[in-house]
Amino acid sequence: MALKKKKMKRRQIPTNLTSPFKNPSEIDYKDVYTLKKFITTRGRIFESTKTGMQTDCQRKLAKEIKKARYMALIPFNEYA
Repeated sequence: MALKKKKMKRRQIPTNLTSPFKNPSEIDYKDVYTLKKFITTRGRIFESTKTGMQTDCQRKLAKEIKKARYMALIPFNEYA
């Protein structure tokens, strides 16, 4: 008798997320508290499906986070 494979459940991504920024010019590297909301404790940037951001805002957010890391406003990870 053959064993049946279990079907893996797909994780559903919420579709009703709204972008916290209206346009990319609102994102600034000096606003550390806002940028920390989009970073994990490991220092990874959340993907746009989890944050609900548009693609142009997500690109600008990633640039500003990297800029803030370079200026030492945000640590590269929380464990350091």
